[in-house]
Amino acid sequence: MSIPRQRELTEQAATAAIDQACRMLRLPTIRSQFPELAETAGREQMSYLGFLSELLLAECDDRARRRSERCIKAAGFPRDKSLRKFDFDANPNVDPAMVHTLAKCEWIKKGLPLGLIGDSGTDKSHLLIALGTEAAMAGHRVKYVLATKLVNELVEAADEKQLTKTIARYGRVDLLCIDELGYMELDRRGAELLFQVLTEREEKNGVAIASNESFSGWTKAFTDPRLCAAIVDRLTFGGNIIETGTDSHRLATSRARAEQQATG
Repeated sequence: MSIPRQRELTEQAATAAIDQACRMLRLPTIRSQFPELAETAGREQMSYLGFLSELLLAECDDRARRRSERCIKAAGFPRDKSLRKFDFDANPNVDPAMVHTLAKCEWIKKGLPLGLIGDSGTDKSHLLIALGTEAAMAGHRVKYVLATKLVNELVEAADEKQLTKTIARYGRVDLLCIDELGYMELDRRGAELLFQVLTEREEKNGVAIASNESFSGWTKAFTDPRLCAAIVDRLTFGGNIIETGTDSHRLATSRARAEQQATG
């Protein structure tokens, strides 16, 4: 269907033509906002170039927002966690400057690893999800997965002769976030499969892990010492380590809240 191009359109015809053009060109934001922006442009006596730039910037901003939302949804985060909500005062072990530097995602572009190590309740998973969310908002492809779920998926894929395809799928994302690594013991086969995923990503794509065990204690989860050492090497070489400590501030907060309610 052609769009009318008469030199002088009525306001109603012009509106209809703009609406049709936006549909054809797939410009939903301009289509929905141009009446309001046109009114503002007329009221503020905006130039034609100024009005056009407002329309195009609105479309670009909305596309960036929608892309961020798609990337965050595709990452599969179990809950919403942001750096804005992270309480640095409650956990002095975590350096805010370092975290905000990591949020710029340069380490992801370089394919470097990140390790978040600390006891339960020290918000290492919060940081893992928050930094993953920052990466997704920046347009990076991110995938969050629990360590046990990842290993189980790899074992099933190997049994179904789909291992190469599954490893390639995990290798393609820009940032792989593995949570709760070290919580459960992995047999040699599971550890070997996990090692294959890490090897596929080495120095090409970023990987971030959260663990309640220091690297020296990973022999509890990875029973083969050589394989354990190789995995630790993959997750530490050239990367950053953040130790969130041993004191659960979540437990401390709950106790303080309970005491406050009791005295109140």
